[in-house]
Amino acid sequence: MPGLSLRLLIALLPALSATTASAVETPTKVRYEEVVRSVLYMPMYVALNQGYFKEAGLDVNLKTSQGTDKGMAALLSGSADIVLIGPEASVYVANSESPVKPKVFAGLTATDGFLLLSREPIKEFDWNMLKGKSIMSFRPGSNPDVFLENALRKHNLNPKADVKMISNIGAAARAGAWMSGQADYAIFLEPEASNLEKSGQGQVVASIGREIGQVDFTSFTATDAYLKKNPKVAQAWTNAILKAQTYVQNAPPATLAEHISAYFPGISEAELVTTINRYRQYDLWKKTPVVEEAAMEKLQDMLIASGLLEKDKRVKYELIVDATFANEAK
Repeated sequence: MPGLSLRLLIALLPALSATTASAVETPTKVRYEEVVRSVLYMPMYVALNQGYFKEAGLDVNLKTSQGTDKGMAALLSGSADIVLIGPEASVYVANSESPVKPKVFAGLTATDGFLLLSREPIKEFDWNMLKGKSIMSFRPGSNPDVFLENALRKHNLNPKADVKMISNIGAAARAGAWMSGQADYAIFLEPEASNLEKSGQGQVVASIGREIGQVDFTSFTATDAYLKKNPKVAQAWTNAILKAQTYVQNAPPATLAEHISAYFPGISEAELVTTINRYRQYDLWKKTPVVEEAAMEKLQDMLIASGLLEKDKRVKYELIVDATFANEAK
């Protein structure tokens, strides 16, 4: 009976519409790895906590790599879709024989977030105090190491001769090594730096990022193949990051601490406020996800100065950065 069939179809329409809407609204899963856990990456945690990625149609699975080298390995092996790592890794891979090439597509931090700690209290720090001393740095070739070496050179110190760089301690073991008495000075991110200071294990005496200036330190990176296949995902990701970056600029530290506290178990919101205030004074968070060509040129200058990149191996900006998504971000 045609009338019955029509009535049945009309009755089923709401259910069919709901099913269709559900299929359309199913978020895209993204396997994401961050280099380490730090307040330096606060805009990312705000975006997660405030649902910016969910609003953009993304379901983000978060993992911590414990090092740019491990993050890049995850990207190249296909076990991660997007990673937050130092852009120096993209320069290295661009010059390698790897058929898989990574591309930076959005920036998060404007410069180095590591803070220099002295084991002994110092009233007025002078970089010449480092001469003849040991410094716990990071993995050789990593951005933390490169930025530290260039800060030393700025103050006429030779990283190879004037100081002893201790760079063979894993990321997760560095705080323990420092507390056990290794090195005279060390670089740490927040909240580790403030926690060590609070426990009487050192004093923050300088910001590496303030010494170097604005050079992108950590950025969101994917393979060129992934970006070509998933441009909508990359654009949605970058839009969410811009929204978080804009929010972070003026939000009260107490509110930001509340947003990110779930990512730092065991650390009070009051302690997080302290670290947020410290980082804010150094202007470490980017205001937009755009990674400028001048910043990548300066980074490669630093890699050359550290003996990690040959002058004739400098990589063109467009081979390591896809600026499309950051420029289109709304």
